[in-house]
Amino acid sequence: MEIAINLMGGLGLFLYGMNLMGDGLQKSAGSKLKRIIELLTSNVIMGVIVGALVTAIIQSSSATTVMVVGFVNAGIMTLPQAIGVIMGANIGTTMTAQLVSFDLVGMAPAALGIGIVFYLFSSKPKVKTAAEILIGFGILFTGMEFMKDAVKPLAEFQGFTDAIVSFSHQPILGVLLGFGITAIIQSSSASMGMLLALASQGLIPLSAALPILYGDNIGTCVTSLLSSIGASKNARRAATMHLVFNVIGTIIFMLILTKPITMIVTNWNPNDVSRQIANSHTLFNIINVMILLPFSKLIVKLTMKLVPEKEDEIEERKTVKYIDERMMETPSIALSNTVKETLRMGEKAKKAFVNSMDGLFEKSEVKVKKSFEEEKKVNELQTIILNYLLKLSKTSLNNESRESVDALFNTVNDIERIGDHAENIAELTEIIFEKDLKLSKEGTAELTQMYKKVVDTYTYALQAMENSDIDLACKVIKMEEQVDMMEKVCRENHMRRLNDNSCTVDNGVVFLDIITNLERISDHAVNIAQQVIKAGNKSIA
Repeated sequence: MEIAINLMGGLGLFLYGMNLMGDGLQKSAGSKLKRIIELLTSNVIMGVIVGALVTAIIQSSSATTVMVVGFVNAGIMTLPQAIGVIMGANIGTTMTAQLVSFDLVGMAPAALGIGIVFYLFSSKPKVKTAAEILIGFGILFTGMEFMKDAVKPLAEFQGFTDAIVSFSHQPILGVLLGFGITAIIQSSSASMGMLLALASQGLIPLSAALPILYGDNIGTCVTSLLSSIGASKNARRAATMHLVFNVIGTIIFMLILTKPITMIVTNWNPNDVSRQIANSHTLFNIINVMILLPFSKLIVKLTMKLVPEKEDEIEERKTVKYIDERMMETPSIALSNTVKETLRMGEKAKKAFVNSMDGLFEKSEVKVKKSFEEEKKVNELQTIILNYLLKLSKTSLNNESRESVDALFNTVNDIERIGDHAENIAELTEIIFEKDLKLSKEGTAELTQMYKKVVDTYTYALQAMENSDIDLACKVIKMEEQVDMMEKVCRENHMRRLNDNSCTVDNGVVFLDIITNLERISDHAVNIAQQVIKAGNKSIA
């Protein structure tokens, strides 16, 4: 029990020191790290370099991979770009093992002393950041020394030494052990630290350490897999790609390269098992990248097979569905398809709107994020449809069709403005989250009622456009009058709550902005309905 407690204490210090040093390095590098990953991943090789450098700085391949999963989820990075960064992250994470494999424990007290003095007595942010790096360094090696001292008594336990030796003969058990430890403590560097602590006391030979080392590399994928839960399917693919890469590398090494790597590292450091393990870790990841880099596209394809696309996802990924330049040869069909595409754009604006309000009522950051994503698609469709309509207006259309094209110009812009208002509501919802604002029950009930009326108004406007239904379009206009009345009542009730001190000023500002955006969405729904009425009256005449 005493061994376990001391080992856990040492591990805690090691993890804290590593995180503190990594945070300090990250602060000194500034927020440029994310920008570097975003900008310098135009090809796989550059991605590998960037991934290795960034991970070496922040001391965590898991953090880099989670960042990549986030970029893929946001659409900033593609899977072919992500695979390079993930490969590079595996190389960068070996820096920690290399660092702790050297006997630098004598420097720990000096680093702690200097770091603490500067941290306590300096007010300059840059000096404090440098002090954090020194303190983290000192704590890291202090934790390493704790672990070494904790495992010393294990040499006297025959059962432990027998178990360690068994990993040499049954490497699958070693892989599972390495995977389990890393999955639990969420850090391959920490599990490598434990491995090096055992090696420094002569408790584990290289032959038993290698399978555990391979398992560590697979276990580190758990963090990115967990981070992809609830994210987009592409983000889950990025996390799965990390797992596939490490599993394939482990299989290659276990079947073919364990003996060669053992010969190389033993030749380099014949009498130092700690250095042999650290060098094996580095060589494993570098050679793994060199072998699998030419097959990066195949790894992406394999990942796509493991996390396949559904038909609706393929359709969703397409920016446009109905319009096509080739249809310009038959303008009437092109016009009909443009109406369908505009309606599709209208549905996306509706999704953006619904997600922004659901995010508000359900306190869901996921829904708010979806609202922003849909609004981006609305903007893309606006540009494409308007350019298409401009080209269509220059074809041989009859007068009625030409008027329909003109009406579509207006409708597309109205739909885009609805998307903008949805984005405004999503941003206001983010403010509510950030400031932890609480809308009153009465105010929330009023918003819910007004929202339902507005979403019905907009839904009917799209249906009226789709079916050229004048009666439904007229209903939209009447409903919008009800929305105007609701907005007026909401404002009056809000002023009463403000005077009664049952509502704060901050809450009130956000509340008023939301009802303003709701009312304007209904205004744009009326504009769409009026185009339907105008077109219908002309056809009757």
